[in-house]
Amino acid sequence: MQFAKDTFYVTLRDRLAALNPSRTVFLDGVSRPAVIVAENEPANTAGALLDAFYLVWGAVRVVESAARALRPLLALDCAIVYRTRGTEEMSGVDRGRTLAALDTELLRIFSPHSVPKRDYTQATPAELGTSVFWLPPQLAEPVNVGGELRRTARTTVYFFPEADLA
Repeated sequence: MQFAKDTFYVTLRDRLAALNPSRTVFLDGVSRPAVIVAENEPANTAGALLDAFYLVWGAVRVVESAARALRPLLALDCAIVYRTRGTEEMSGVDRGRTLAALDTELLRIFSPHSVPKRDYTQATPAELGTSVFWLPPQLAEPVNVGGELRRTARTTVYFFPEADLA
């Protein structure tokens, strides 16, 4: 399952870096594309940065139609949480426009909806022979919290396990 998570994350991260190189965050002394896996960061930073996409992994399950296979198709829920206060230059009155820009970037980095699954634990990532694919994100209504606009998008990521489950 970790290879599927890593592949999805690296794909979104690299696509964001190509689409909008200025959408970065500064974490642990390093500037990087603003796609963050919440479970990989210190607990006190989860969800703390504005204008960044936080991936929050949910439950994994076997896709029912493939439940009898030795290597059944697995589905993993993922929420992408992001928020903005707009820009300082506009005193935040552009929060809606900034959120719309984030929405557009998210929709664009989701496409295409599949990539080869890779093992990123090696210096040179190795293809694992299957793909990771996902549904288009479903964007929830924005929520205004303390002057911030927040949105959660949800998707499901599909993949085959690396080993038989039987």
